[in-house]
Amino acid sequence: MKELKNILVAVDFNDAVGELLGYAEGLAEKFGAKVWVLHVAEPDPDFVGYEPGPQYIRDFKAEEFREEHRNLQMYCDTFLSDSIEKEALLIQGSTVEAVLEEARKLKSDLLITGTHKHSFLHNLLRESVSLKLLKKVNIPLLTIPIDED
Repeated sequence: MKELKNILVAVDFNDAVGELLGYAEGLAEKFGAKVWVLHVAEPDPDFVGYEPGPQYIRDFKAEEFREEHRNLQMYCDTFLSDSIEKEALLIQGSTVEAVLEEARKLKSDLLITGTHKHSFLHNLLRESVSLKLLKKVNIPLLTIPIDED
């Protein structure tokens, strides 16, 4: 089995974060790997291609991002052992492309993500982020089913 040095866990803010980080923790302990916990915030469509907007809106968005980053750090501290090297990352952009770019930059050996259980019709009409990652990623991908009951 290949040695794991960097494990990237892509999360959104749902109840499955603890489960995803549990898998990452077990693997990180076994291999002595660093865990990177990544959340990709969607770009604000109001500002794409336009001037940055009023200062109060920029301040509001900045505080929103700081809060999301604090939440990510809290997840790291809550769900990952102190013996594991870990870091929370919050970036903005298109989810699939941003995750792939971070995996490349961090020289990730494994990507862990959750996958939502949707109906056949939903899957037929809309491709999930996990499936898009599976088609494009060039490192091993561990997908954990998210139970949304």
